[in-house]
Amino acid sequence: MNGGGRAAAERQRKAAATASGDPPPDCRRCPRLAAWREEQAAAFPDWHNAPVASFGPLDAALLVVGLAPGRRGANRTGRVFTGDGAGKILFDTLGRFGFMAGRYDGRADDGLRPVDCRITNAVRCLPPENRPTVAEIASCGPFLAAEVAAMPRLRAVLALGAVAHAATLAALTLRPAGYRFAHGAAHDLPNGLVLIDSYHCSRQNTNTGRLTPEMFADVFAAARRIVEAATAASDAAAPLSENSRARSLSGRS
Repeated sequence: MNGGGRAAAERQRKAAATASGDPPPDCRRCPRLAAWREEQAAAFPDWHNAPVASFGPLDAALLVVGLAPGRRGANRTGRVFTGDGAGKILFDTLGRFGFMAGRYDGRADDGLRPVDCRITNAVRCLPPENRPTVAEIASCGPFLAAEVAAMPRLRAVLALGAVAHAATLAALTLRPAGYRFAHGAAHDLPNGLVLIDSYHCSRQNTNTGRLTPEMFADVFAAARRIVEAATAASDAAAPLSENSRARSLSGRS
């Protein structure tokens, strides 16, 4: 392949990644985050040190949105919520409610398989001190918007923390004033989706008792009920639509 062909292929690869909600590996939309990635790569060349892709199929009914990759978690392993304490409680709880198959072992190759669930972050690159700026959250917003648009069976979005909640609303061009963040809240959105809120499953929240395993389980139990109810309603409507179409065709002269 000549130079022009390679450049065209690279443009197509980046366009495909963006269309599915994942930034390209060399994304430089946020100069501070790109510089921090490079600093981490120099110190830890065996780590992932790149934007972390979403995990799970695009035809999932549930999208879980976190904050950003952890330094020794996803930034190291290359898979969202993998390699740190937050990942264990998240993946174990997902598995309890049928959204994850396999056993979490803190590695990207541990064989975990999302079931009707996809996991992502509001910010795809590691931020210094785990604190992205408002501008960086907004800069990553188009990836989340593209991801939601590319999920035809999406029924619910579960936001882990206030930042993920606000980023989801921004991606859907909704004003936050009408949908205040509160743990356990379920917001019916104009597009038919349900936005479910939870405190983030960070070590800080779980160690202090702000988020207990029971509280986290209650949120995912609600997500399971919402997904199943929405899917059942959609399945029930499908035969009606087909019957209506058949009647319309049979009535043609």
